[in-house]
Amino acid sequence: MTAMLRNLAQATTRRPRVSIAALLLLSIALIGAGTSAGGDFVDDFTVPGIESQKAQDLIGERFPGQGGDSATVVLTSGGPLKQAGRASAIAAATAAIERQPHVSSVEDPFSAGHLSRDGRTAFTTVTYDGDADDLGKEPRERLEEATKPLARAGVGVAMAGPIVDAGNEGALPIGELAGVVVALVLLLLVLRSARAALSSLLTAFVGLGLGFAALGLAAAGMDIPSLAPTMAAMLGLGAGIDYALLSASRVQEELRAGRTPAAAATRANETAGHSAVTAAGIVLVSISGLLVTGIPFVGKVGVAAGVMVLLTALVGVLLLPPLFAAAGRKMLPRRERAQPAAPADPFEANGFDAAAGGGGAAAEADAGHAADAADAADAGHAGWAVRRPWFALVLGSIVAVVLCVPAAGIELGQPDNGNLPRDETQRQAYDRLAAAFGPGFNGPLVVAVDAPQDAAGVAGKLRTALADTPDVVSVSEPALNREGDAALVTVYPRSSPQDDQTADLVKRLRDDTIPAALEGSSATAYVGGYTARIVDEAQRIADRLPLFALVVVGLSLLLLAMTFRSLKVAVLSAVFNLVSIVAAYGVIHLFFQTETGANLIGVDVQPIVPYTPLFMFAILFGLSTDYNVFLLSRVREEWQRLGHVGPAVAVASARTRRTITAAGAIMIVVFLGFATDPDSTIKMTGIGLASAILVDITLVRLVLAPASLTLLGDRLWGVHPTVAESEQRRVPAA
Repeated sequence: MTAMLRNLAQATTRRPRVSIAALLLLSIALIGAGTSAGGDFVDDFTVPGIESQKAQDLIGERFPGQGGDSATVVLTSGGPLKQAGRASAIAAATAAIERQPHVSSVEDPFSAGHLSRDGRTAFTTVTYDGDADDLGKEPRERLEEATKPLARAGVGVAMAGPIVDAGNEGALPIGELAGVVVALVLLLLVLRSARAALSSLLTAFVGLGLGFAALGLAAAGMDIPSLAPTMAAMLGLGAGIDYALLSASRVQEELRAGRTPAAAATRANETAGHSAVTAAGIVLVSISGLLVTGIPFVGKVGVAAGVMVLLTALVGVLLLPPLFAAAGRKMLPRRERAQPAAPADPFEANGFDAAAGGGGAAAEADAGHAADAADAADAGHAGWAVRRPWFALVLGSIVAVVLCVPAAGIELGQPDNGNLPRDETQRQAYDRLAAAFGPGFNGPLVVAVDAPQDAAGVAGKLRTALADTPDVVSVSEPALNREGDAALVTVYPRSSPQDDQTADLVKRLRDDTIPAALEGSSATAYVGGYTARIVDEAQRIADRLPLFALVVVGLSLLLLAMTFRSLKVAVLSAVFNLVSIVAAYGVIHLFFQTETGANLIGVDVQPIVPYTPLFMFAILFGLSTDYNVFLLSRVREEWQRLGHVGPAVAVASARTRRTITAAGAIMIVVFLGFATDPDSTIKMTGIGLASAILVDITLVRLVLAPASLTLLGDRLWGVHPTVAESEQRRVPAA
C-alpha cells in the first residue's frame, strides 16, 4: 500500500491545482447525487428472536391499528377532576382529539384504572394508526392545541409517548459547532499556519460530505437508523481532522528537513497517510463487530460510522497531497518560510551512541528523517518514561488500575422520561403518573396471548395468575381481538422500570407464572412492552458480548500483526486500547451514576444504555489504534533507520508527542461538542470517547507506551539486519 500511496501522491502533485479542482468537482457531484437520490433515515428497532419482539409482532398481526404509536395525556388538578366544570372541559378535549387525523382510539380518562384514588389525576392513551417517525410533529401540535383550553378549567396537562417525542423541536447544534471552532483554533495553534489548518479542515469536511451522501444512498435501499448520521458525524469529523493533522505535521517536518513541497507531500502520504488508512480500516473492522451483537440497528449504526471514518481517510490521501503541494512553504509558520532548511539529527545530538547501536551509518543515510532544532530539544528529554521505564510502567499501571476500578460499578438499563429535565412535559407526565399510581405505572408489561381456542377463558385464567404474582400491583382486564383468537393483558409492576425488581418480575412471569397458567392449553403468551424489551436487549448483549469482543479484538490483532509484522506489537497495541476503554467505562459510571458526577454535567443519575458500552468498545478499539499505528509506525521507521528499538522509541516519541497530543485534543473537543446532544446514547458516548482519548494521549502515550516499548527493545521486531551483519563481522572466523 505504501507504493500505491506514493504513486498516488506523485500523480496528484505534478499539477496540484488541477488535481484539487478535479477532486473537489467530483466530490461535489457525488455529494449532490447522494443528496438528491438518498432516502430518509428510519428507526427499526426490531430484534429477531427476543420474546418482547414476538409480543410486538403478535400485536401487529392480530391487533391491527394497535400496532401504531401512542401518546399518553396526563390530567391533574388541585381538586376532583370529576367536578362539573373540569369534567366537561376534559370531555370536550377528548372529543376534539378523537376527531384528529390518524387517531384510531382515545381511552376514557374516567374509566377504571385511569383515575387515581384521590380523583385528582387521570390519563388517557391516544393511539394512532402509524409510527411516530412517519407521522412527524403535527400530532403533538394538534394534541397541544386540543388540550390548551383545559388550563382555563384549572386542569394541568402533561404528555408523553413516542408521538410526543417525535414532536420535540430540534435544537441548534451549538455544542457541535463550538467543537469545530475549537478544533480549528487548535489546528492553528499546533500548525501555526492558516493554510495548513484550513487545508486540513477542508479535507475533513469533504470526507464528511461524501460520508453523508453514502449514508443517504444506503438509506434509499435499506432502513438506516436516525442515530447513524449523528454517530457517523461525531467519529468522521474527529478522525478526519486527526488524519489531516498527522499528515500536515509530517509535511512540515519534511519541509524543514529540506524536501521540496511535492516531495514532502509524497513522503507524508506514504507514511502518515499509510497510518491513517490502516487505522481507518481497523476502525471499520472493529466497529463492524457490532453486527454480531444480534441487534440489527446497533450493527447498522456501527457500520455507518466505520464507513464514514474510512471515507475521511481515503479523501485525505487523495486531496491532501495536492493541497499541501500547492501551499508550498506556506505550510510552515510564517517566520520559517524564508529560512533555509538546516537538518539536524536528534539521535546523535542528544547523547545516544549511534555507532554502539550499529545505526550510525543508517542514521546518516537519510537526511529526510532529520528533525529541526525544536525536535532535537524534545529528543533530549524524550521522556522520563524512556529513561526510567520500569518506574514509569509500574506507576502508570497503578494509575490505570485506579482509573479502571469505577467501571465495575456500571449498571446497564435504559434511561426513560424520569431522567429528563424537570421542565420537559414528558418528565412531568412521568412524575405525576408515578405519584398518583405508583412507580411501576410508567413501565407496564404487555402480555400478548395467542389462543386459537377459548381465548377469553385462557386470558381470564392468565389474568388471575398474573394478579396473584408478587410485585404486581394491578392487571387490566383482557382485551380480545375481533377474531377472538388473541388477547392483551397489561401488567403494572410495583417497582419502577429501572429497578432490578422489575427485571426479576419479567423473568418470573416468563419462567413460572405464565407456563403454569397456560399448562394444558394450546395457547402461548409473550411478555412485551418497552420495559421487557430493555431487559431482553440487555440479555442479548450479555449473551453476545464474548463473541463480540473476540471478533473485534481478534480481527484488530490480525490487521495490526499484518501491518507491523509482529504479533508482540499487535498484542501490546491491544492492551493499550483496553486500558483506555475500561478507564472510559469508569468515567461514564462516575458521571452518570453518581450524584456528584451527574450534578457536574447537569443530568440525573441514570443507568447506562446497554449498547453504549458496545459502541464505545468498538469505536475506541479502532480510534485508539490510530495513535498506536501513528506512534508504532514511526518507531518502526526510526528502528529501520537507527538499528535499535530503544533509541528509535526515544526519537519517535519526541517527534510524535506534540502531534498526537494535539490530535487527541481535537478529538476530545469534537466529542465533547456532541456530548451536549440531548440523546442519552450520544451524550454518554461523547463523554466516554473524550475521556478515553484523554487517557490515551496522556497516560498511555506518554507513560505506558514508551516504557513498554523501551523494555521490550529489540524483541519487538528482532535484531535489525544491519546490526546483525555488523555483529557477524565482529566474530572472528574459526
